[in-house]
Amino acid sequence: MKEEDEMRHSTLSIICIVAIFLVGLAVPSVIADDSRRANATVSFGSWQTDPPLDRFPTLSPRDRNHHELIPHEVTIRAGGTVNFIVGGFHNPIVYDDGTQPGDINFLHTTPSTGTPPNVPLIDDANRRIYRGQDPSRQSLLQGQPAVSTQDRVEVLFFPKPGTYLVICGFQPHFVNDHMFGFVRVLPREERD
Repeated sequence: MKEEDEMRHSTLSIICIVAIFLVGLAVPSVIADDSRRANATVSFGSWQTDPPLDRFPTLSPRDRNHHELIPHEVTIRAGGTVNFIVGGFHNPIVYDDGTQPGDINFLHTTPSTGTPPNVPLIDDANRRIYRGQDPSRQSLLQGQPAVSTQDRVEVLFFPKPGTYLVICGFQPHFVNDHMFGFVRVLPREERD
């Protein structure tokens, strides 16, 4: 009887140690998942590598750019940010919660004002909460030689929950290439 009690005690002790160990492994992954929801990254266009592409010193052949948002949808928590890494001639535009691609009046445009001139940029302000810089003006630095800075990062803050439509405002990319995606913003988690 005493041996059985010792055996049960030993077994119970081992089970408790294993349970504590497993909880210790699970908690950091939950914490890491929560921290990943504070920030997301979206590639807004990308340069092709097949066949090889040499952009040195400042070549940016538009026919070698992949017109897509990758990933197509990201999820963050309210109060988080999305880093749009823009590769090429693209114009990030964000529309308010619930807006769908079919809601966009892509015929309402404004011409680009830099190089190239007169490129049709979507100018539908209905439910628009953010429009990025004119991509044709990205090469103009005051008093500096022209440098292509079409490749850039635009960081956006999302304070409220919802599902936000993100499009490329360069009309042919949105209309012909279906260059759009979504930012899903979850409510903040309440903490004790």
